[in-house]
Amino acid sequence: MAKSQYLDFDVIARISNMQLLAKVVVEGFILGLHRSPYRGFSVEFAEYRQYTAGDEIKHIDWKVYGKTDRYYIKQFEEETNLTCHILLDSSGSMAYKSRETGLSKLQYGSCLAACLSYFMMRQRDATGLTVFDTRARLMLPPRTRQSHLHRILTELDHLEPGGETNVAGPLHELAESIKRTGLVILISDLLDDPQRVLSALQHFRFKGHDIIVFQVMDDAELTFPFDSMTEFTDLETSEKLLIAPEGVKPVYMAELKRFLSSYEKGCADLKADYKLFDTRTPLELGLSEYLHRRSQMN
Repeated sequence: MAKSQYLDFDVIARISNMQLLAKVVVEGFILGLHRSPYRGFSVEFAEYRQYTAGDEIKHIDWKVYGKTDRYYIKQFEEETNLTCHILLDSSGSMAYKSRETGLSKLQYGSCLAACLSYFMMRQRDATGLTVFDTRARLMLPPRTRQSHLHRILTELDHLEPGGETNVAGPLHELAESIKRTGLVILISDLLDDPQRVLSALQHFRFKGHDIIVFQVMDDAELTFPFDSMTEFTDLETSEKLLIAPEGVKPVYMAELKRFLSSYEKGCADLKADYKLFDTRTPLELGLSEYLHRRSQMN
């Protein structure tokens, strides 16, 4: 697709309503994870649709016919394609953004979670949201109803950064609490010990879950563009450090490369999907590329 076909990044940054953002991004650009919804005629009611030639008469809702004088088929969900758990890191480090007009990592991750929730539930995949820092701050269990999607998007609209980072701890607890095997999507800057985080992801793998890891980083974290004496502030501890960037950059970039590689390789070893998102890159560009690549593998 030509770049002109995508939303302008600044437009996304100005959209505060997650319902609107998810609808625009998903309906406009995303190709999909897997095939269309699996529907049957048992278990849980999904929706009505008008009767068409070829439909079985036994599925007509005669009560609705009596009120409307029209034939409607009552559709049900036999079972969703899968159960999806979206795990969003809201620790203090996720509040960072290097550009005044840009999105913080938490805002970018929230947009990503909103789009994925909207997309998955349009396919009638039961989707839940867990927000965590050192512990789970919000846990919405997977559901398929439209009202549940609205609840997820509303919570994301009002999300604020929390405390210090402890990715591994909450993940181990969640791995124990999730009973049904499904898809686990982790959205985080992963600023924690890679071995501890990968061990927690292994816990999900041991339970039989499919895993996707979206690492969200600010462009300044990835390129270290500072060229004069700069004061850095730890967003979780408020500790400040004044440094001369030219002496630090080579060491920083080498450490960053090792840090990112440890996650990429670790996820590959776990047979978990991994993608790095730069907050400067328009969300729909990175997400549509990833979903297209995943759809080709399935």
